[in-house]
Amino acid sequence: MDIRLNTLNKTIVNCKRCPRLVKFVNKISKKKRKQNINEVYWGKPVPGFGSLDSKLAIIGLAPAAHGGTRTGRAFTGDKSGDFLFKCLYEVGISNFPFSKDLNDNLELKSTYITNILKCVPPEDKPLSEEVLNCSDFFDAEILSLKKLKVIVTLGKVAFDNCVKLYKQKLKIKKKFIFKHGKTQLLPNGLIILSSYHPSPRNVNTKLVTNIMMVNLFKKAKKLAKF
Repeated sequence: MDIRLNTLNKTIVNCKRCPRLVKFVNKISKKKRKQNINEVYWGKPVPGFGSLDSKLAIIGLAPAAHGGTRTGRAFTGDKSGDFLFKCLYEVGISNFPFSKDLNDNLELKSTYITNILKCVPPEDKPLSEEVLNCSDFFDAEILSLKKLKVIVTLGKVAFDNCVKLYKQKLKIKKKFIFKHGKTQLLPNGLIILSSYHPSPRNVNTKLVTNIMMVNLFKKAKKLAKF
């Protein structure tokens, strides 16, 4: 792992800025889910993963309560991750159609995956100050990806925070619109590609389908040129 990324990840894992989230993560990790009762939960903030040479970044809202919070890796061990990695595998971004745990030998092709929030919030509803507290980490991750060409934002919260980062950094005043499959070009040449989040609710209601997401990631891969 790149020494810069390793240092950043250690800082993220040791963060205790948000008492409400620390308490909630600890509660989940002790109570556990019935089918995971014999497992040791990660129970800490969850950093992103991938190479700093990545041309594509995939951004979600937060680790799942019994996914990333349990396994220690974003989109790993939960239904959203299962759906996401099946799609990524189909377009040649992931070497496996699943993301099980930290020891599953998963590899990504020129892709970095992370969340806006590094801790799961109660009911998946973060407070504004919690998003603000985590923004330093998110900004550091994204700005470390020097070869980045495309950002896929999964859900409106991820989209809004990406837009906010680059509006501030590049002093942009134009309005950005969240719409599934919509590409928006930044003055520095970076492309933001917005998407619905592959949550169980969105998948079950057909707001998100396998074909939709496969086509979206084919588009992302083509735009990122890898």
